[in-house]
Amino acid sequence: MYPERLKPAPGAPLLQRGFSIVAAIFLLVILSALGAFMLSMSTMQHTTSTQDMQGSLAYQAARAGIEWGAYQVMNPENINPTLAPFTKQYVCPGAPSTLPALGGTLSKFTVTVSCSSTSFKEGGNSVTVYQLTSSASVGTAPASNYIERSMQASINTCRTAPNGAAC
Repeated sequence: MYPERLKPAPGAPLLQRGFSIVAAIFLLVILSALGAFMLSMSTMQHTTSTQDMQGSLAYQAARAGIEWGAYQVMNPENINPTLAPFTKQYVCPGAPSTLPALGGTLSKFTVTVSCSSTSFKEGGNSVTVYQLTSSASVGTAPASNYIERSMQASINTCRTAPNGAAC
């Protein structure tokens, strides 16, 4: 079984064998752990990238809500400019408004716009300040796929009298 030169002397302990299998198992365990770590890091990077993209889309949806709210405020200000200019001011609704479904990649977002207004007199003119808040969200709140962005904007209008001519 042993070549003559490797043959143990009578009564001597047998040569130790199998050290390479221990080293191979150790390397397999280390490489497996490294592979699992790389897989989890790749998954985390992919998830973070997806959430970042969804955050950008949510921002754009919230911005669309602000633009819609600004249109709601300013459209009555510009109705029939040649016949009866500036004869109707916007009245903020009591409850937040939900935008109609947006198109394209923003279609999955729910956009809610709320409005509040404050009127005051300044130099004999009636000034109204509209405060618009738009919130866009997708997903359910406690889950990791929940994304929400909010924006605020102020729009001021000036009239010589309430529902009168512009300043």
